[in-house]
Amino acid sequence: MLPLTGVQAQDSKIGFVSTERIFREAVPAKTAQAKIEQEFSKRDRELQDMAARLKALSERLDKDASVLSDSDRIRRQRELTDLDKEFQRKQREFREDLNQRRNEELAIVLERTNKVIKQIADAERYDIVFQEAVYASPRIDITDKVLKALNK
Repeated sequence: MLPLTGVQAQDSKIGFVSTERIFREAVPAKTAQAKIEQEFSKRDRELQDMAARLKALSERLDKDASVLSDSDRIRRQRELTDLDKEFQRKQREFREDLNQRRNEELAIVLERTNKVIKQIADAERYDIVFQEAVYASPRIDITDKVLKALNK
């Protein structure tokens, strides 16, 4: 019984697709990335402006600290602390929103990729197609076929 199983395994057709390459090179993935960048560019600029304003306020406080009264120095430190807290909150929200949108877009690309892989597997009669592997021989790598189909 054991030798017969080995013979059946040799007749199997196996394929491999690099998901990393798909996300890096496929037109739908690049389109999704550009869409996300365009969608978040305004908020990113606002955060950069806020960071610059925070830095300028901090530098001005450091420069003026010796000539300010205690009450003015404390007030400016409080303003700086409040602005920093707001900046940290907005930055965290930005990262969370960006990651959520990226995951949504990549899920769409992955779903489309899986459909293409299934079509190729059906058409070329693959028994199994792996998307993650520690090592895959270039002989079984069908990533280029999937990319070609996705880029149509």
